[in-house]
Amino acid sequence: MGKPPEQRSKRPFIILAIILAAVALAGLVYYLLNRGYATTDDAQIDGNIYQISPRVSGQVVRVLVDDNQHVSAGQVLVQLDPRDAQASLANAQAQLNVSQANLAEAQSNVEVANADLLQAQQDYARYSAINQRAISQQQLDSATASIRSAKAKYDAAVAKVAGMQASVDAAAVQVKNAQLQLSYTTITAPAAGHVAERTVRAGDVEAPGAGLMAVVGDPVWVTANYKETQLPGIRPGDTATVTIDAVPGITFKAHVDSIQSGTGAVFSLLPAQNATGNYVKIIQRVPVKLVFDDNRISQYDISPGMSAEPSITLHQ
Repeated sequence: MGKPPEQRSKRPFIILAIILAAVALAGLVYYLLNRGYATTDDAQIDGNIYQISPRVSGQVVRVLVDDNQHVSAGQVLVQLDPRDAQASLANAQAQLNVSQANLAEAQSNVEVANADLLQAQQDYARYSAINQRAISQQQLDSATASIRSAKAKYDAAVAKVAGMQASVDAAAVQVKNAQLQLSYTTITAPAAGHVAERTVRAGDVEAPGAGLMAVVGDPVWVTANYKETQLPGIRPGDTATVTIDAVPGITFKAHVDSIQSGTGAVFSLLPAQNATGNYVKIIQRVPVKLVFDDNRISQYDISPGMSAEPSITLHQ
């Protein structure tokens, strides 16, 4: 008789079945724990970045901030040479003074012309009250002519006052414009934040619009790009938590502020054109803005562009 065949051990199959069951159980537990949440790893810290540029040309006299320095709103960042602007302001102010003096003289002439007109009217009234036999027609005509002449001078003086007033107004506008141009030589921070990308140096001659530096504003938020299939149930005001790669081990509280009206693709530089006949359906992503409700965020150096992972409690 031959040797009976050896039976294969069932142990490997039992171990494999246990592993598969554990994996399935872990997947079920993960689903049950996360089915009420919407998460994504396609998210980053966002914030306002202000590009600092001069509005007038000029030579840089002083740079009053350093790289990465924190600045307050209105703090002076760069001072341009103000001498040209100061000279323009002085010239405009001198022109305004001259125009105001001319206006004052024109107003005085109006008063004199008005007095002459009143005198002529009074003379005519006296002649008219006298017995017509006591005065000649020539005297009466002369009094009438005097009134007309005085009235013409008065009207001319009033018109000149109007012209002088227009000159004063124009000169005042020039003064305000010169003051504005002078103010542009002092470049200040539009908001509180940190200095970044500083390229300006004292002695540089800068043109209007030239990039000097950037100020990264203090307030930060999260822009999370969720799949369109995750959007059902997400509503503004929903609570959320955020973890940030730069701050491991800490979870920050936040809430949904708003959902962008449009996918990220339609706002790209070259949006997709699907009218070519080669359409392939791709799940799109929609930016969702989350605002922090956690004061601890200010304790850490969080900057735009850092990776984040939000988890939104879905609206039931």
